[in-house]
Amino acid sequence: MYNLGISLRMSSFLDNDIKFLSGVGERRASLLKQELEIKSMHDLLYYFPFRYIDRSKVYKISDIHDESQTLIQLKVRIESTAIHGVGAKKRFTALVSDGSGVATLVWFKGINWIEKSVEIGREYLVFGAPSIFKNELSIVHPDMESMLAYQNRPRGDMQGMYSSTEKLTNIQLGSKGIYSLQCNLWKLAEPHITESLPSYLIKRYNLMTLKDALYNIHFPQSQEDLNKASTRLKVEEILGIQLNLMSQRSDRILKNNGFIFNRVGDLFNTFYSEKLPFSLTNAQKRVIKEMRNDTITGHQMNRLLQGDVGSGKTLVALMTMLLAIDNGFQSCMMAPTEILARQHYATIVNMLDDLPITVGVLTGSSTKKERVKLLAELENGDINILIGTHALIENSVQFKNLGLVIIDEQHRFGVEQRAKLWAKGSKPPHILVMTATPIPRTLAMTLYGDLDVSVIDELPPGRKPIKTLHFYDSKRLQMLGFIRQEIAKGRQVYIVYPLIQESEKMDYRDLQEGFESICAEFPPPDYAITAVHGKMKPAIKQENMELFKSGGVHIMVATSVIEVGVDVPNASVMIIESSERFGLSQLHQLRGRVGRGAEQSYCILMSGDKLSKDSRTRLQAMVETNDGFQLAELDLKIRGAGDINGTQQSGVVFDLKLANIVRDSEMIEKVRELAIEILDDDPELKRVENSTLLTLKNRYNREKDIDFSMIS
Repeated sequence: MYNLGISLRMSSFLDNDIKFLSGVGERRASLLKQELEIKSMHDLLYYFPFRYIDRSKVYKISDIHDESQTLIQLKVRIESTAIHGVGAKKRFTALVSDGSGVATLVWFKGINWIEKSVEIGREYLVFGAPSIFKNELSIVHPDMESMLAYQNRPRGDMQGMYSSTEKLTNIQLGSKGIYSLQCNLWKLAEPHITESLPSYLIKRYNLMTLKDALYNIHFPQSQEDLNKASTRLKVEEILGIQLNLMSQRSDRILKNNGFIFNRVGDLFNTFYSEKLPFSLTNAQKRVIKEMRNDTITGHQMNRLLQGDVGSGKTLVALMTMLLAIDNGFQSCMMAPTEILARQHYATIVNMLDDLPITVGVLTGSSTKKERVKLLAELENGDINILIGTHALIENSVQFKNLGLVIIDEQHRFGVEQRAKLWAKGSKPPHILVMTATPIPRTLAMTLYGDLDVSVIDELPPGRKPIKTLHFYDSKRLQMLGFIRQEIAKGRQVYIVYPLIQESEKMDYRDLQEGFESICAEFPPPDYAITAVHGKMKPAIKQENMELFKSGGVHIMVATSVIEVGVDVPNASVMIIESSERFGLSQLHQLRGRVGRGAEQSYCILMSGDKLSKDSRTRLQAMVETNDGFQLAELDLKIRGAGDINGTQQSGVVFDLKLANIVRDSEMIEKVRELAIEILDDDPELKRVENSTLLTLKNRYNREKDIDFSMIS
């Protein structure tokens, strides 16, 4: 995770525990840490508003005749207060005036606290939504601030709104409470803020100073000042990240510690001339050449291979492993699931046919006897290629001469998991990470900027584009009839559900109900049906998968566990139930399970009749295009970067506080170019004028990441 907050040490004052700030204390500090990860003064200073409301205008009570103004601000004096009702109907009211008229303020919650804090005769700024009843103005649960407090805090026409939680709101630390803490903090923090960018960059790009930017992000004097503050702080966080990524890449390239695969030997040549299952596409040839060039430089290869579903990444990976074996090195391939690992094992063993290469497979379900034999053969070098799951990173797994590591669907593995695999060689092995989830360019630059990127953008010859259709539930009988037609042609069908068990909170179909209804629609002995889901024991799951793959059943009912790792050329129909509940990336992955044979394949997206705008956009995009990269760009725009490609679960989280991966893509590209320019001129940032950049780079270093090129 990029350390965007805790390690930013501008002074010892800002390192102080947040509990020492006026208005916090032990109890509130504990909840701030628990709910928002705000631990220090600095953390609060860098906790930015998510939007702003206009507080520039003060209305007269006499000016408000209707509810056309969404929000109003009044300057009033408290004339009297009262409590009405009891129990659940209890409410607290305050009668206020401003000389032009009177209004009533009403509270239904937090009455004890409000009663103690409101003082009759004192002037307040009141902000909230107006309500008119019988020509009388009232505001329910307004924001209140005494004029004395207003005069003593930083002021601006726009007030920041801060994200909070229910627990914090219950102790008066909702948006307004956090804003009050920011006001308390600023007076203390301002003298301790020191510049974090060199003067030549501030002048070159006409940026705000850090002190002015932090002030105007919390207390903007105008929209123009807010824009300038936002730009300055975005540049800083993007530059901090990119300096790290580009520095890691430069370090790797400069070091001559990579294995050299300088020989294209008999195994590679024999496979290429005699064993290829189909002619390589131009894209596959280009990618193999790129990896061939990487492995003869003496530098460690660190390459990301993107390829749409069915583009032939496994074949490219195998040919790279053959290069390693021809040069006396072992290779390993790690996959996120046992299904995918065993799929790769079967595919590679089949491709190699009778070539003198030993391939092993290691998963969580491998028996003790199998494991002992395999580990011994691996350590003495008898196994050339090892394929497996997380089991590969266990300490007992030792190689004789590991030269190449391949990670499939790499975003599903955490940083520390991958690092354990890198460290199994005597020197850092060459690294190839693969994904069938297309990654938009800007996201790739932010997440994987330290990797070289290869793209397979062609499908093998003979593949027909998958036809995608969107059916509402009202067309279910038509969908079932289509399944019968395809089965009659000798084809097989996937039916995927988003859940395993029924959820009270979710009204869409689940796998159990679906399996029962499909069995009723397609009864034996005319039809055979099986099921696969994540809660099954691995052995049963594998048995059912093999049964489907061998053609022993017509229909497989499954959850998204089959998203990767299932290759059944005879399966021509993919039915996705409650498709509106899936993201675009996952829909595209599931669709890629069909279309692997020469016959025309179909993907039918089933959905409820009522769809949100985003759901309708996703499903329409699936119907219109098979281009995974185009879909990935759209998915990024719809969902944002926080959740795309599983990055939140992978250990590769980038927590951009202000910059947006979509809206600020142009800025990200320009700042990346700036980082390259700076490091080309001063690789270690040793020059006096770059001392602040070295500090910035260290601040934004990944807390949990490891510079894999340093492992030896």
